[in-house]
Amino acid sequence: MSGVRSWVVRRLLLGLGQTAAVVLLVFALTEALPGDAAVVLAGDQPDPDRIAAIREAMELDRPAHERLLDWAAGLLHGDFGTSLVSDRPVSTYLADGFGPTLLLAGLTVALLVPTGVGLGVLAARHEGRFVDRLVSSTTLGVYAVPEFAFGVLLITVFALRLGWLPPTAVGYGTDLLGHPAALVLPVVVLLSRPVCSLARLVRAGMIDALDSPYVAHARRYGLSGVRLRYAHALPNAVAPAAQQLARTIDWLLGGVIVVEALFVIPGLGTVLINAVAERDVPVVQGLAVVFGLSTVVLNLGADLVTHRLTPRAGVAA
Repeated sequence: MSGVRSWVVRRLLLGLGQTAAVVLLVFALTEALPGDAAVVLAGDQPDPDRIAAIREAMELDRPAHERLLDWAAGLLHGDFGTSLVSDRPVSTYLADGFGPTLLLAGLTVALLVPTGVGLGVLAARHEGRFVDRLVSSTTLGVYAVPEFAFGVLLITVFALRLGWLPPTAVGYGTDLLGHPAALVLPVVVLLSRPVCSLARLVRAGMIDALDSPYVAHARRYGLSGVRLRYAHALPNAVAPAAQQLARTIDWLLGGVIVVEALFVIPGLGTVLINAVAERDVPVVQGLAVVFGLSTVVLNLGADLVTHRLTPRAGVAA
């Protein structure tokens, strides 16, 4: 038990170190961005005196290390800073975009697990036969298509040609639940690649589990059919997918940015794109920290889940 506790403590300390590294890296990268927010705010024909005044008002003339320390201290108290463009707290941008992004990611994950596991089990049950080849070739082909290209294809076919679904979420605002048709294409695009990778991983795990000695032993005791597959083989096939699922959820954060831009959804991805275009550094920093911390938390959670499912391997890690 002491070994387990020390392993958990090491993972938590590693998570804290990664969090500090994320904060430092975000600040360094935003400092290295080309352009100047003061120049953007000064207009198309900026006056040097006006630019200098804006820089002073926004405290951009202070040394970088002082601004880093102030910003990090604010993060510890939940203060992400203030927008350079609108003078609004960055937290309001996060609050405005959080709902649509969480809705997209939540729906995708809710559909991802049963769909990916179901396809993987289906392919494993028919290993080497037509169904297995169909599932394997389809998932491989869909996975090879970039999200943006797949989204454009879906919009062309189902929105512009057939007229079954709206091409974008323009006009719906953040009330996407009130217009579920606007969510269909974005969620399908977000599902396309992760469901393929999860299905292929579960398929391989199920084939190995069904050929394992403990399943053969269960068969000798008369177990077969649904109980053998789902009560004995599936848990061992799904256990290795915990890390992959965490990486997939982490990947969704990046995929949401592309999808929100393509379907004009007012989520965190759209907020980030607008902030980069306006050179609104505090908003970019706040969003980058949120995405980075999400990655750290998801991977830490996956480590703990994997350790719980396979404790000996976790302690040795």
